[in-house]
Amino acid sequence: MAKTKETVDEFLARLEHPLKAEIEAVRAIILNSSGELKERIKWNAPSFYYLEDLLTFHLRPQDHFLLVFHHPEIVKIRSDLLEGDYKDRRLISFTSMAEVEARKDELQAILKQLISRIEPEVNIV
Repeated sequence: MAKTKETVDEFLARLEHPLKAEIEAVRAIILNSSGELKERIKWNAPSFYYLEDLLTFHLRPQDHFLLVFHHPEIVKIRSDLLEGDYKDRRLISFTSMAEVEARKDELQAILKQLISRIEPEVNIV
């Protein structure tokens, strides 16, 4: 019998993490930033995509969690929230609900910019 894929809701229901409320709040911010975004479990964590993979939670540390933006267009977006000087990704770290709330608008602006840079394929017949 084929194994069914775990949903993000199921994953979060069983997640044990000191910052679970913050993780759920960031998830809601991400999903509310655009109706274009979809979610799934990939790399053993909630991951979000629009035509291509965009970002994934990194939940292993217990004193913080990360959003890993791994779409190549992220390096063209300028924001003080985006950490790292990698050629193909950027990170945002969260340690508290106060940070989540303070960063909400900027996080949504980053996501909207990223989605706007991804063009759907146009099939010309």
